[in-house]
Amino acid sequence: MQTTRVLIVGGGSAGWMAAAYLDAALNHSGERNVDIALVESPDVPRIGVGEATIPSINHILAAIGIDEKDFMRRTEATFKQAIKFTNWVHPQDDGYYHAFGRFTPTPLDDAGAHWLRSDRSIPFMETISAQPRLCEWNLSPQMLGRWDFGAKLTYAFHMNALKFADYLSEVAVSRGVRHVLANVAGIELAENGDIANVQTDTGETLVAELYIDCTGFAALLMEQTLGVKWVDFSEWLLCDRALVMPVPYETHYPGFVRPYTLSTALSSGWVWDIPLHSRRGVGYVHSSAFISEDEAEQEIKAYEGAHADDLDTRMVHFKVGMREKAWFRNCIAVGLSGGFLEPLESTGLYLSDLATVLLTELFPHRGHMEQLALRYNRIMSNRFYEVLDFINMHYCLTQRRDTPFWREVSRPERINDRLKAKLEFWRSKPVAHADFEDQLMPGQAFTATGIGKMDTRSPIDTGKLFTRSSYEAVMYGMDFLRDECREWYGDDLPQTGVHRRIAERLNQAPSKLPPHDLWLQRMVGMPAYSAA
Repeated sequence: MQTTRVLIVGGGSAGWMAAAYLDAALNHSGERNVDIALVESPDVPRIGVGEATIPSINHILAAIGIDEKDFMRRTEATFKQAIKFTNWVHPQDDGYYHAFGRFTPTPLDDAGAHWLRSDRSIPFMETISAQPRLCEWNLSPQMLGRWDFGAKLTYAFHMNALKFADYLSEVAVSRGVRHVLANVAGIELAENGDIANVQTDTGETLVAELYIDCTGFAALLMEQTLGVKWVDFSEWLLCDRALVMPVPYETHYPGFVRPYTLSTALSSGWVWDIPLHSRRGVGYVHSSAFISEDEAEQEIKAYEGAHADDLDTRMVHFKVGMREKAWFRNCIAVGLSGGFLEPLESTGLYLSDLATVLLTELFPHRGHMEQLALRYNRIMSNRFYEVLDFINMHYCLTQRRDTPFWREVSRPERINDRLKAKLEFWRSKPVAHADFEDQLMPGQAFTATGIGKMDTRSPIDTGKLFTRSSYEAVMYGMDFLRDECREWYGDDLPQTGVHRRIAERLNQAPSKLPPHDLWLQRMVGMPAYSAA
């Protein structure tokens, strides 16, 4: 088999994840089926705001062969068992959890329908998972010693994305990936329109059969060279800025480390709050059409408290959408060059790792790029629309009307047609497993994705990224069907219960699971800080 040359243009977490994973997947057992090189600029500043992940990150680490504890030490990683959303339903609500784990006591699993028929006095997620309470108690999902606490808990991580890129770079280079530190000075096209080579400012010409564009929103190869268009999602997702403010523990340590991501809605968007070993990463995702930069800074500092007065902030501009084709000719866009959706459900790194994992399964060892690209583009397009619907749902189900931003995002015109069809269907019946076979719901408009003349079908949710559990967590956390339940079941409803096995697990948890910060200090070297 002829060795294929791959050139990744751009580094960062997307570029180095692609390099390390492609090498591990395609060059295993000592074979060199693919020669991989990565060129990145020494002059382009890197943006590091901290990064929250979903459990799929564990596949990436295992496939590359990275030890979990070593990864956590090197990237300042902490555990993430859930996302907690506060102030999303009302301006001062208690919040609700979207947790990763779900307890299923019987094969029927009618927990959602059963909860709807109760007085709903206990949040839905707490009836199907112990993890919301474990998060409230700030407990680690891992024990200090041998595990003897029943089924393992599902978790992802928060981490320093810049340190993750550096760590992956070391791993990839040590295994044979070539690292070229230079600026791209030119890109030459072949007569057939493919990319022929990339020239650097050091005078080197880099040639490959396959090029991967990891140059961020600049999309140096995919857009500037090949002219592939951007599909804009801003009609449904209004936020276009993130005001980032790191909070060092030397400045303020709250006395604990949350084992979950906190998302708090403010006047014109929401704040992410994720813990690392040395700081918390805090950022205000907002719409510049509804709040000025100065007002956003005042609001994020008010959220943080008086100790934030002297902390530095940095504004990050972004656009939401995706590339019309993620694979065009002999070029594939991975990371921000391929698309971006605001990080409300921590899908940024996921979409990058999906793009890379999918490429290994559709790798053009024997050419046939056009056929492979068709499948690749269909799957990536489906997944972007799947994420769009789920994030859009958080905004359209809000009951907030207290600011212009929240009144605007809840207007019917801000709900995309696919999501409208789903919600309308689920107003006629509770959510069920069968609804997730493809989620092409009654009344949904036919909308071609534009990925090619051979495939003009509407996008469908085939990835099962957000399953019935995920939709139930958000919909019922935001009191979806509150009026319908009153009509269906009346007001005299039984008290909501929690399965005895969840209650038993919660009773045992404090003696089994250590505080999150204690586990991090003892197992992966997080420093001990004095509480504010």
